[in-house]
Amino acid sequence: MIPSLIFTRATQPQYYITHEQRVFLIKPTYTMSGAKDRMRHKKMRNQPSNVTYSHTGRSSDSQQQQQMRRLPQHPSSWMRGHQDGGVRHEQALPKYITASLFAKARAAEVNAMLRAVTKTTGSSQVFGALPKHMRRRAMSHNTKRLPCRLREMAQRMLQKSQQAGKKEKKEQSKTKSRRARRRHGNLLLEFNRRQRKNKWLETHIWHAKRFHMLKKWGYCLGDRPTYKCYRASYRAMNSGCLLQDLSYYCCVELHGPEEQLLNALSRLTSKDAGPTFAAASCVSGQKEGSVMLYKADQYPHQPLGPVCFLWRPCSTTSPHRQLWIWLHPSLKQDLLPELQAVCQCFEAVAPAVVEVVPSENLAEASPIPPAPSDLSAEPQCSKRKRKVEADDENGCPAKKIVGDGTRSLSTPVSWMSSTTEIVISDLTMEIVRYRLIGPLSHSVLTEILVPATDCESNIKMTSSPFWWPEECKKEESMSLHRQQTDVFQLLRGVYSTAELPAGCVLGLTVDDPRLSLSAKRGKAMPDLHQTQGVDEEGRRNLTLRGVPSPCAQSALWEKSVRENVTNNKISEQDLNRMKRELLVPGSRLPTPAQSRVPILLVNQAGKQLGEERLGWGSGWDLLLPKGWGMAFWVPLVYCGVRVGGLQMSLKHSQNKSVPHFPHDYPDCPAGVRFQEQQEIELLEKFKRHPPSKRTNYIKYGCVAPFWCPWQQLVEEWEERVKQHEDNQDSKTVEMKDVTSLSRDSPNPASAFTVLRSRKVLRQLSVWCRPSSSHPRRAPSGCRAPPLCPTISLQAEWKRCLLWVRVCALGKGQPALHAMLCVPTTEDLQRLREDPQWSGPKEPQHTDHLKHQLKRKGKRGEAALCCSALKKEQDCNIPENDDVSSASTKEKNPELVPINQHSGPSVVLRDPLPDPSASVTTDPGNSRVESLSITGCSNSDLVQGLWTELLPNMLSHCTRMTLGWMVQGDFSLATGTGEALGFVSLAGLLQTLLRQSADQRGIVLLRNPTSLQYRFARLHIEA
Repeated sequence: MIPSLIFTRATQPQYYITHEQRVFLIKPTYTMSGAKDRMRHKKMRNQPSNVTYSHTGRSSDSQQQQQMRRLPQHPSSWMRGHQDGGVRHEQALPKYITASLFAKARAAEVNAMLRAVTKTTGSSQVFGALPKHMRRRAMSHNTKRLPCRLREMAQRMLQKSQQAGKKEKKEQSKTKSRRARRRHGNLLLEFNRRQRKNKWLETHIWHAKRFHMLKKWGYCLGDRPTYKCYRASYRAMNSGCLLQDLSYYCCVELHGPEEQLLNALSRLTSKDAGPTFAAASCVSGQKEGSVMLYKADQYPHQPLGPVCFLWRPCSTTSPHRQLWIWLHPSLKQDLLPELQAVCQCFEAVAPAVVEVVPSENLAEASPIPPAPSDLSAEPQCSKRKRKVEADDENGCPAKKIVGDGTRSLSTPVSWMSSTTEIVISDLTMEIVRYRLIGPLSHSVLTEILVPATDCESNIKMTSSPFWWPEECKKEESMSLHRQQTDVFQLLRGVYSTAELPAGCVLGLTVDDPRLSLSAKRGKAMPDLHQTQGVDEEGRRNLTLRGVPSPCAQSALWEKSVRENVTNNKISEQDLNRMKRELLVPGSRLPTPAQSRVPILLVNQAGKQLGEERLGWGSGWDLLLPKGWGMAFWVPLVYCGVRVGGLQMSLKHSQNKSVPHFPHDYPDCPAGVRFQEQQEIELLEKFKRHPPSKRTNYIKYGCVAPFWCPWQQLVEEWEERVKQHEDNQDSKTVEMKDVTSLSRDSPNPASAFTVLRSRKVLRQLSVWCRPSSSHPRRAPSGCRAPPLCPTISLQAEWKRCLLWVRVCALGKGQPALHAMLCVPTTEDLQRLREDPQWSGPKEPQHTDHLKHQLKRKGKRGEAALCCSALKKEQDCNIPENDDVSSASTKEKNPELVPINQHSGPSVVLRDPLPDPSASVTTDPGNSRVESLSITGCSNSDLVQGLWTELLPNMLSHCTRMTLGWMVQGDFSLATGTGEALGFVSLAGLLQTLLRQSADQRGIVLLRNPTSLQYRFARLHIEA
């Protein structure tokens, strides 16, 4: 019904609105009591704003009439609204109106009135629109008790409330009790959800309860235990056994003809750096090899990183070969595209659809008897009913993620070539790899591993879904298995793992170690009674020649066998039921047909370079199919091994004096990324301290405390050699203008590289040893030439870094980024006179940025940069310098005095950089500008740290800088401080030339937070 608007011309206008046979009268002015006024405001709070009422309060009719008499009377006018102050005003009625405009203006008021009439009161329920005498409590449950005109609306509100209740229940699932959250189904779903971002190893739960976990390289890895075990872990590596989980290493499989594989991989390696993929002992599959990879045809520039590789032994059935390449996860993104390029494998192979076999079919073929509870059709009535949780709509229970949980099912993992027959497959997380370090590693393996026994005759006659009964039908496979078992039994007579040849491989098939798991933890020790029965002749051949090549074969190479073993693994529930049914508790369980596991044992060599502690850190690597990680991990732990994490891997490499990837590879892309990340972490840790507690590295003369500017170091040493080539001794050779190590132009991203030539390293190792030391026996024809005639190495290997090991001669514990400096002739002479002398001391430097921090807002960026570098030149003079040296510097400010006996008397300082330049002048520096040591621009300085524009490295301190240490600590093996790092090859040759024969190789070591130099001896392991 359309409402009608009625106007009456009277003294006071009145509005009448009719709606649904109801008439509303609204008067512009009225008076009422306070209670009625409040009730009126409550009821009319939803009315439009243009409807106004008179001032509240009590006023009599006589007062209102007197007020109306004072106002001028206009018989032909009507009043509307109020003026300011509450005074009414009169407005004359128009003589005529336009119907369309008047209706349009009144339409808004009519619509507002209709909304106010139809809108319910404060309650959002439907029955709130009813009068109070018609409301009933039952209306909220039964909509039929409402009037017919409100039932439809009530039904919609009821459905809406039910949907809201369902949403609330989903949100309340997070607040389940701990008992509900700890149920197996809920835990499994939660663990699967947390593995979508970072990959979990199969031993993640075990490590998470006992280790400090880190998220690195896309994995959740254990860094160090929560309990104190640093010395105990070293004792385990030295005289016991240390266990590590290396399953995070990536495995890339190459399959194709042997000749094509070797031709493609030869472009990534060089024989000058050591054995390659074509080594005779490695191609046969008898040993595992390691090699340093470079970009295609770029040796010695653009290195990628080290890898380990393993060839599958030759097979008479197929001409193709299989190759496994094990690499660090941070190297995968750089190496995989390079392998695809050299092998021309760009066609992605769609992953095969895995068909899920029902568990009922496997249960029929399994010899394990069903549980008594499963025989009954329906269980007994229980007091509590548990809801079965399903992972999908079909009701299938959730399964544990085995392998890479972050990879999508549609992501390709194989690539093939259209021109060659090579196929590249990514086997990341498909194979579990454990590493046992220590002399008792083989004793632990012989304790838990039991070679698989032959199947029974009745099982051989029938077909089986498991792989081992089918293998037992082949006479060749069983003959090979017996040979492998005999070789494995010979390991019991070996006292230490270091007695075996490095890298030897043994394939084997063993029973499930959970079947013979002991109830108590013990410690595996070599049994002398068992060693007496071992064949001495066979043990001698094993230690001299290694494992025969045919015995390196294993069924682990077959993908179908790995999947069969993984899918048919016996669950822990079935094993516990079998243990419960044993007549003699603690005895060995019967071996089911699916409890045979193919494995590979790879011997890991200990320390092979140098003259000290040869063979230290050797052990075994255990390779398993995925899904069997915890089945072997728990028995290994029960044998008394010590478990280590990432920290122990670093210490193991440090004690072996080998570089650890990616920490000690500054010329590789992964090493550059690690250095940038380490710099950010150290800087954040530095800034967390209050300014008064921070170390002022400027006063200590430490230019780069959080990173190592290798590019600037090699460039300054190269410039130094060029400037003084005319003043060199007659024994040296004139330097030639060689700009790189190869014929091509150097790589602009990284002009420096690490020297890895075996021939040159052996030559330098002999030169660094003093003449009084016992010379190492060298084969004929490999004798190192004299030092003086071979200084031409500076021209051939110019911008090179050298990996060195430094041992302190007395006190001192090297720290991270410790400086390796060149001693002067006076220092060496005083050390010869007093061997107990602690060493020279660096004078304290002046903090030239201290006052700039207070006035940095008053100066511009260019003036601040120039003044900072100017003051740095004035404050680098030692406090004990004489007046003559100061006057000389005033005459020529570009000449800075340095050591009188370590080279020329002066060195040319680099000119002042352009203040307007915002980037560093280092052309080969791959660091990003925002990742500078200060983390800020020149206008935002940090107290105690240098800006981006660094001073001259060689002449900044009283002793010239030769390099930096990337690892340093107190060595438990030698009882002194040891450090590993890099030095400039040109600087090392210059230092060796100026040292006497009996003191050759002595350097100075100084920590970033100390002014004391310590004497140390430099070693080159080759």
